[in-house]
Amino acid sequence: MTEPREEPIIRDKRRIHFDPTKGAVPEPATAGSGASPTDIGGGLGDVGSVEASQLRTEVAERTADLQRVQAEYANYRKRVERDRASVRDFAVAEALSALLPVLDDIGRAREHGELEGGFKQVAESLEAIVSKLGLVKFGEPGDPFDPAHHEALMHSYSDDVSEPTAVQILQPGYSYAGRVVRPARVAVAEPTAQLAESDAESDDVAPSE
Repeated sequence: MTEPREEPIIRDKRRIHFDPTKGAVPEPATAGSGASPTDIGGGLGDVGSVEASQLRTEVAERTADLQRVQAEYANYRKRVERDRASVRDFAVAEALSALLPVLDDIGRAREHGELEGGFKQVAESLEAIVSKLGLVKFGEPGDPFDPAHHEALMHSYSDDVSEPTAVQILQPGYSYAGRVVRPARVAVAEPTAQLAESDAESDDVAPSE
């Protein structure tokens, strides 16, 4: 005797709705939230847009930080180079200052006609070296008197000048890198008219009792 065959059991939890034109049609299963795939995709797009905006903001901030660091480093290098140049100039100026008495002796020997032979060659070599290093000699008779470059050791009045003038250079001055290493020591003459004005002002002052 043949045993009755068991029929398969089908469990379909989808709800069935009846369409008069199509018959019974099961509704598609949906996610627990009830959101469609299009809605879910749109939500992910919004999240990606926010993250991209945050990333752009962070990149802009890091770029600004890097530019600021580069600018600070460039300023630091310039400051270090200026300091090094200043220290170098100061050291060279100090060394040249120590040679000024020797240059003065050479100048006096030249004025007296004593700069001859081997001594002349050595003297000229030394003058060429200090000149190459940047030492500049200044001070000529007839230069307008400048307190920043001249030191007045003698004073007089003259009809031959129209302003305070260095009429005699007692000792030349020297400068290095635009700075005065030693001022020129000079004899200064002022116009005679200023002497008359000075005397007139003295006469106008009443004697104190």
